[in-house]
Amino acid sequence: KSLKLVLIFPLRTFIMPSMTYRTDYHIHTTFSDGKSPATDYIGPALSAGLSEIGFSEHLSLFREKQEWCMNPSNVTSYIEYISSLKEQFPDIKIKTGLEIDYIPGGEKELDLFLADLDLDYRIGSVHYFGDKTVDLNPDFYYGKDFNTLFEDYFDIVMAAASSGLFDIIGHCDLIRIFGHKPDFDPEDLYRNLARIFKENDVVFELNTNGRNRPLADFYPDRRFLHIFAEEKVPVCINSDAHLPARVGQYFDEAYGLLTAAGFTETATFTKRQRRMIRF
Repeated sequence: KSLKLVLIFPLRTFIMPSMTYRTDYHIHTTFSDGKSPATDYIGPALSAGLSEIGFSEHLSLFREKQEWCMNPSNVTSYIEYISSLKEQFPDIKIKTGLEIDYIPGGEKELDLFLADLDLDYRIGSVHYFGDKTVDLNPDFYYGKDFNTLFEDYFDIVMAAASSGLFDIIGHCDLIRIFGHKPDFDPEDLYRNLARIFKENDVVFELNTNGRNRPLADFYPDRRFLHIFAEEKVPVCINSDAHLPARVGQYFDEAYGLLTAAGFTETATFTKRQRRMIRF
């Protein structure tokens, strides 16, 4: 009888690295209300497989002494500092942005302030509803008609998108942060919002930080992501990280949601010029 030689090799599992070009443009450091300096975010960004990281500190021109906002007088030094990191960390592209509070009626003053700033992108966000913010304290909602709040909040976000001041609109339905829901079906509101975004050529972000809030889900409402795809609104995925550990958080789930909704590309920015990259 002939003998057969059988060679047995140990079984190994090879995990292929993701080839998706991933960016995270919504990150806060100690320049505003982040918990760590910018350099602390680079390592986690590389570990998360990001190709680009973007810092976007809070800026408000119309509300003084807000602890979570950067002093406007520090904007130039902030931009210079982030630019200096690009040579220190050549393994990842570093972009410079701002997350800017949109306040109705302040468009001209804001436009003048932002005009000469060397930014890669501007994120416009609606935190303020009158003199109060919608996201810092659930007490804001007590005794108010949430249906009216919801509709009025969307009106302000659409005004922000129509202002021509911003490249990206941040967490476009932040009004959901504490888990409140309107009594009506808001699909038409999301459709109108998406159309305004498209008409004004702004990007919306799929913001994963809502998972860390009482809402425990992304912004915008995942049920209506298909509407933004149908209206051909460009998208990017952002973590809104205030801690290094949250850079790129929940991105696998986010990309899965976008793919299911019909998206195939994500927006990238350099010197406020947008480029779409397939994922």
